[in-house]
Amino acid sequence: MKQKFAVQLFTLRKECEQDFPGVLREVKRMGWVGVEMAGLCGFSAQEIAEVLQETGLKTAGMHVSFESLLNDVENVMAQARLFHTSYLICPSVPHELRNENGYQQFRMELNEIAKKLQPEGFTIGFHNHAFEFETSVNGMNALEYVIEPSAENAVLAEIDVYWVKKAGKDPAEFIRPYSLRMPTMHLKDMTNDERGTYAGIGTGVIDFDPILIWGEQNGVEWYVVEQDVCQGNPMDCVSLSLTNLHRIADRLLENR
Repeated sequence: MKQKFAVQLFTLRKECEQDFPGVLREVKRMGWVGVEMAGLCGFSAQEIAEVLQETGLKTAGMHVSFESLLNDVENVMAQARLFHTSYLICPSVPHELRNENGYQQFRMELNEIAKKLQPEGFTIGFHNHAFEFETSVNGMNALEYVIEPSAENAVLAEIDVYWVKKAGKDPAEFIRPYSLRMPTMHLKDMTNDERGTYAGIGTGVIDFDPILIWGEQNGVEWYVVEQDVCQGNPMDCVSLSLTNLHRIADRLLENR
């Protein structure tokens, strides 16, 4: 399990803008195995690929905007090949599509992209927030609609357990239908106060034990930690999250 822990670099976006190569080296030094990409922060893909190779960090997928998937997919694939990843994840739904007809268009177009890229060896995933639960499409909420585990839907899940909790659902229950359809999963914790905001792994109210146990049994290849906003230094936040993830992994291993 410890070989599947990655950090979403959006968490460290300000640090990456200043010294992306330095961030990657420090993340590796902390003990992270992989990183999930969220843009290049002004650096070239080749520069970043060389640092990934130097450090031995693996790429746990790339977050790619819907617009880039629609209009710049050749460059997206070229970057993914440089980073040795096949997982392309759309991180959000454009504002103008956050309605019943819009979600139908969104799923249809993601499927068209997915089917076009399958022969090239790539998959298309979708990363959720909480707002998708507010819209109903074909008798289900918009998130369940977009990642529906059916033969005709090629859009894979990247469930963010924090946002599922924020929407009032039990993350361990919610992920169950997505066996072998979720190569990457997002982990973040939630503060135990009235704000219910972002927290480092192991410092909040989310029980990660059943989530990780399910993941190990159902095909999750990367557990990606993302903390949208950190209360302190973001590098310290991701270090704490990794320490606590390792503790959870050790305990689960002992109790097997």
